[in-house]
Amino acid sequence: MDLFTLALMSLILPVIVTYSLLIIFWHTPSLRMVLMHYKLMTKYRCSLQVLLFGPVHLLPFVKYRETLDWLKKLFVDGFDRIAASWLVGLPLVFVNDPDDIEILLSSTKHIDKGAEYDLLKAWLQDGLLLSTGGKWHTRRKLLTPTFHFKILEDKSQTMYANARKFVQKMLEENGQPFAPYQMISSCTLDVIGEAAMGVTLNSLDGENLAYRDAIARTAKAIIFRILFVITRDCIFNITPTGRQDIKDVKFLHGFTNKIIADRRAAYSKIREGENHESAFGEKKRQTFLDTILELDMQNQGRWTDSDIREEVDTFLFEGHDTTAALLQFAIFELGQNPDVQECAYQEQYEIFGDESRETTLSDIQNMNYLERFIKECLRLYPSVPYLARRLTEDLHLKDLPPIVAGTNVTVMPYFVHRNPKWFPDPETFDPNRFLPEECAKRHPFAYIPFSAGPRNCIGQRFAMMELKVLLSTLIRFAKVEPVTMKGEFKLVPFVILRSLDPIYVKIIARR
Repeated sequence: MDLFTLALMSLILPVIVTYSLLIIFWHTPSLRMVLMHYKLMTKYRCSLQVLLFGPVHLLPFVKYRETLDWLKKLFVDGFDRIAASWLVGLPLVFVNDPDDIEILLSSTKHIDKGAEYDLLKAWLQDGLLLSTGGKWHTRRKLLTPTFHFKILEDKSQTMYANARKFVQKMLEENGQPFAPYQMISSCTLDVIGEAAMGVTLNSLDGENLAYRDAIARTAKAIIFRILFVITRDCIFNITPTGRQDIKDVKFLHGFTNKIIADRRAAYSKIREGENHESAFGEKKRQTFLDTILELDMQNQGRWTDSDIREEVDTFLFEGHDTTAALLQFAIFELGQNPDVQECAYQEQYEIFGDESRETTLSDIQNMNYLERFIKECLRLYPSVPYLARRLTEDLHLKDLPPIVAGTNVTVMPYFVHRNPKWFPDPETFDPNRFLPEECAKRHPFAYIPFSAGPRNCIGQRFAMMELKVLLSTLIRFAKVEPVTMKGEFKLVPFVILRSLDPIYVKIIARR
């Protein structure tokens, strides 16, 4: 073999090996993507990079409990606007400045979810969270009226009934330290089941816990795939975690199918006129699932069983797991801040006095301090700690080189909400940051707990209403005392933001 051939092979072989690995693991970039992203990285490269693979050489040394610290050091510290990287052949850009975030999230063109969302496809398929294009636009338009405040008005009764049961369950701990998360998760599952699906799940009574546990395992499986960069299903499915995940997804789909079948039978009777009117002669408002079933009955063949299931799967997950995560942190902060808890209690007393009546929509609208408290919890503990878009065309940000189509653009509300430019002394818990005059001083995209723009959270009114009812009921009838203190647990992006360690509190009955 002559020297020329040897030299040529030494140049070509690494390229062939690199692209072969990219094909196996994730993404093969085009020459245009490589050249344009290289230009961006000359100024905004986040760290020492392995060509096309990015900082994957660092992943084996990152402890999961240190993930947020590692991401901050890599993509936020020293990068006021953007930070660029590769991730196994995929161009990656983190956007940190609210002006740039506004351009991305407000766009009606850049609506495709990031590549990491593909890991949810087996479970949630093309539900509203993951779908795009015409399907997403059509579904969003059809389902948005379901969350109008007038339709939500009669959900407060269901929420309050579950809240009273939830508080009673916590009081049964007799003031002893305990970790309430599983109880919280069961309660929010019951609420979404009754209020949005029209079915009674009785999770707080120990029923349907297998569903809750299967969701937890599925979330762990997604994190496993991200940490070990296992993006191909054919590789993931032969691992022990993958084999268990296949079983869990099958179970989750079966659970949802049963909910749909049960509600379809009940709704058919309602639609025919039986029980269609309440004792007062008022027409009952439809649940979220009723709306889908009605659309299906009006347009035979337009909605398949799979179409209905993927939307119900999406809302069962998003409607209970994200709320449960935030509630755990809200209860924790009540215990950590007794002055805040007292202010919240005084507001509840002004509304309800010594009465034990249920919460009405009018009551909810008067809970101004509690709303500020919830918003501050969402600032420090955004249930969805990161958002991502996969660009279908180049993104143009002011005074920056174009970000090439195909790039995965990531926004992390967890870090955006801790920017001292917009939130001075960001780790201090202060609900008064959300007084109207304080909000007016901030960039509107400096606070995005429910995302923003056309793909914002469709259920945010439902979530805020549920949070208010559950927390109001807890504050009215019980007092939270701290056990776990700040600094004794680690936050991790576990699909949604969670504590890696149990958080303990005491719940004491008010006299």
